[in-house]
Amino acid sequence: MIEICVYGADIICPSCVGAPSSKDTYEWLQAAISRKYPDDSFQFVYVDIFSPPEDKEKRQFAQKVIDEDLFYPVVVINGEIVDEGNPRLKNIYEAIEKRAK
Repeated sequence: MIEICVYGADIICPSCVGAPSSKDTYEWLQAAISRKYPDDSFQFVYVDIFSPPEDKEKRQFAQKVIDEDLFYPVVVINGEIVDEGNPRLKNIYEAIEKRAK
């Protein structure tokens, strides 16, 4: 199973004015990936960086997004940053296919 985690916030990233919200991006990615890979198994997770879950790893990564001023949403696949800001499907598809081998 491939875990696709989107770290973001309700507030749009100041450097990403005009881009969709993190939650909208999460929903868009979930729909696009599920359409392209209907037979594959994914776990989609959304993490609000200002209100992360109790999971230690996700909490630490949410803090990293804040501390390092990463452009959010940050798309992480199996623990690796794949894209940030206004993510591109091409980058995400390439990361998925690399892990599916």
